Amino acid sequence: MTPTADPVLAERQLVLQVLHGTLKMLAGVVGPHVEIVLHDLDQPERSIVAIANGHVTGRRVGGPVLGGPRHDLGFAAVLRALEDRSGSTPLVLENYPTQAPDGRELRSSTVVFRDSGGQPFASLCSNSDLSGIAAAHACLGQMLGLGAAPEPRIAEPQDMEQLLAQIIQGACPGGARMTRQHKLDAVRQMQDRGVFIVKGGIEKAAAALGVTRYTIYNYLEQIRAQGAEE
Repeated sequence: MTPTADPVLAERQLVLQVLHGTLKMLAGVVGPHVEIVLHDLDQPERSIVAIANGHVTGRRVGGPVLGGPRHDLGFAAVLRALEDRSGSTPLVLENYPTQAPDGRELRSSTVVFRDSGGQPFASLCSNSDLSGIAAAHACLGQMLGLGAAPEPRIAEPQDMEQLLAQIIQGACPGGARMTRQHKLDAVRQMQDRGVFIVKGGIEKAAAALGVTRYTIYNYLEQIRAQGAEE
């Protein structure tokens, strides 16, 4: 990272350097079943700037932000930070369930960091693979005649465009023929997978659903309102 005259960019670079060192320290004390990932949110198509134990989700440095675990609440935290820039306090989400791309159960935690202007620019995430515990459980079950241990699988990394297309297609298989409620549910699913923190995500979702980008914004506003009521 090269020095910059912009104080905000300098601030971000310093925090990213500190987080990079923090990741290295954590990697030395956690086991190989815990993945730790540092994201630069300013470049979502190659957001991973550092990673330890990337075999947990099959990712590596230079991978896109969308390649992470399914049901990652960190995306919601980023969206929340983008909407509310009134403070610079990091947003912390602890110990929530996610899934690896191949379906393995994970437990995840995320911290989203904001600069002094309230703009989210980095996140530090941990993803713990619980398949070893599940395998031990299955092994005990096998000893009791209840079944066999599952075979571990490693996901192949994908690029941003592949992931974006896959997520959008999975969320709206009926395309423009879907009902309004189904489209709203599709937008909620895409939001949960982080589509809308990626440049061009709104436009691609609108095209797939046969609506305008403003309709997508309206759907997102309805989803936020429903979440506030709950």
